Amino acid sequence: MHRYYQMQTEKNKLSAIKDFLEKQKEQKEAEEKQGVGIERPPENKLLDRQLPVENAQISQKPDKHIEITRPALVVNVLHQDNGQPYNFSGPQNDRQKAVVNGFLHAWTAYKKHAWGYDQLRPITNTGHEWFGLGLTIIDSLDTMYIMGLKDEFKLARDWVDTKLNLASNNDVNLFEVTIRVLGGLLSSYHLSQDEMFLTKATELGDRLLNAFHSHSAIPYSDVNLFHRKGKPPKWGPDSTLSEVATIQLEFRDLSRLVGDPKYEAKAAAVSELIHNTPKLAGLVPMFINAQSGRMKNGTTLTLGARADSYYEYLLKQWIQTGRTQDWLKDDYLHALEGIKKHLWRKSGPNNLSFIGELLWSRNFSPKMDHLVCYFAGALALGWHYGLGNGTEHLDMANELLHTCYQMYSQMPTFLSPEIAHFNLVPGTDKDIIVKAGDSHNLLRPETVESLYYLYQLTGSKKYQDMGWKIFEAFEKYTRLEEQGYTSINDVKNVKSPGWRNSMESFFLGETLKYFYLLFDDNPKLMDFDTWVFNTEAHPLPVLLS
Repeated sequence: MHRYYQMQTEKNKLSAIKDFLEKQKEQKEAEEKQGVGIERPPENKLLDRQLPVENAQISQKPDKHIEITRPALVVNVLHQDNGQPYNFSGPQNDRQKAVVNGFLHAWTAYKKHAWGYDQLRPITNTGHEWFGLGLTIIDSLDTMYIMGLKDEFKLARDWVDTKLNLASNNDVNLFEVTIRVLGGLLSSYHLSQDEMFLTKATELGDRLLNAFHSHSAIPYSDVNLFHRKGKPPKWGPDSTLSEVATIQLEFRDLSRLVGDPKYEAKAAAVSELIHNTPKLAGLVPMFINAQSGRMKNGTTLTLGARADSYYEYLLKQWIQTGRTQDWLKDDYLHALEGIKKHLWRKSGPNNLSFIGELLWSRNFSPKMDHLVCYFAGALALGWHYGLGNGTEHLDMANELLHTCYQMYSQMPTFLSPEIAHFNLVPGTDKDIIVKAGDSHNLLRPETVESLYYLYQLTGSKKYQDMGWKIFEAFEKYTRLEEQGYTSINDVKNVKSPGWRNSMESFFLGETLKYFYLLFDDNPKLMDFDTWVFNTEAHPLPVLLS
């Protein structure tokens, strides 16, 4: 059993279960009297088999939805690490088989040309080091496990056991190593029940804690794993908002597993400090100083790079802790009001909803990073847990997801640029403007992630069809014959998109994992009532508190 839950009394568990069953019974009786049922995708059983739709007709207008209604009662499922590994049956249909084929193509190239390196450079057939931690191997572990790739998982597992050096003399980024490596080790432990992963995660957590040796609750952005010393980034004195506020899920999970509160306490103190910091309608500047603990006012307010996952982790921390820490939910909702007031706009001529930025915290810019597309999934997840009035958050999710899909479908390659600008000038014929320096594609997952969230939470197969069109474009323009996949320079150039010689670890750890889950016949294969995904797509269990 999950070690944290060993600290809970059996009496409290039985009482909670009894209360839940009584509520279920009362709800069922009330529905029977009214002749009303809650429509939901079937749990614990596969839905009708869905085969590839080669020429699927995708609606160019966002649907108002509703194929199902929000559950009236959402209950956290007690996740138990009971020593029994999870079993996954592998791909169920042709679309999933195509994704697994893509993963194996990428993995084989990585093994051949870059084994043990952080990532593959597919054009030159070489490895690239960032932190010297085998990022692609660790980011891919739970993807392989969920796909049922047992031999590949065993190979990666043995590398982690015998080759991963967590004491190398490298300066690493606290945020990146937490979400990719610590998150990957923890999720692999939860799925496989292999104690080796937990041992490695504990060692890494101890080394990362040294980033918190500042004069405030805010950690330094970087830490040397060998010398166990935190330091600011080379480019300046400040940490970014996402760097310090996107480590809490992982550190909390580690504390609950080993029964030591020190990891959770350090990470939670960051969220509490930001909670007590003055904000503009819930929106937070993108830089914070580790020594003073103060935000750098007058900087850009954005849901894009350097700030994005702060807002994601407000919601997901609330969910992870069994929805018991309402100040996290309140901060998320406060920020959402600020987003609606200051950042949410509609473009012309087709009224695409997008989330812009406030430069210097005051001047609106119609710029949206592809990174922001994760927020459609966050909005839908909040709706699932009862947030918003009626379908308000779900409608916003569909509007934003529609825009993100247009960032793909309006490009000649059917691949999204890294950054888009939106037209606010009347009388022009294009909603989306892509500048020359913004037209690259890094194989990012955020739109596919949100498609998966909407698929799981509504059961609608239209999201699968949308995802399939994107997957086909990745296959056509980024897949190399024997060298894996590569990011490209120009999504507007069909004849010569330009290879960037980079296959990021998140392509295997996030993008292909979300494609696989999106195409599963069972939308609840990784049920959001049981699992909360970190920002690198590593599933961690939902807790009771």
